[in-house]
Amino acid sequence: MPKALPVLKDIYLDPEVEQELQDRLSRLQGHVGGIKRMLAEHASCEDLLVQLSAVRSALNQATARLLENHLETCVADCVRAGKGEKALRELKGALTQVVKNL
Repeated sequence: MPKALPVLKDIYLDPEVEQELQDRLSRLQGHVGGIKRMLAEHASCEDLLVQLSAVRSALNQATARLLENHLETCVADCVRAGKGEKALRELKGALTQVVKNL
């Protein structure tokens, strides 16, 4: 996995986006717990597959939101600070991992 960019104190996600991602991940955590209960209760395979698909979709949405804000904040600020090549190289590595795991 590529190394993360060193985070400058003033470069990070927008606080609203950070909270949005925390909320999304909490909902995902609850959703996964619900699926585990469904499995323990012997829910149908079809129902489990639908729920697992919903979790994957929600996780993909969280990934897209993080990527969008990362480009707007961290990468853009690195480019403005003259560190664009490194930021883009590391972003490319991270995107390669994301796409591999779709």
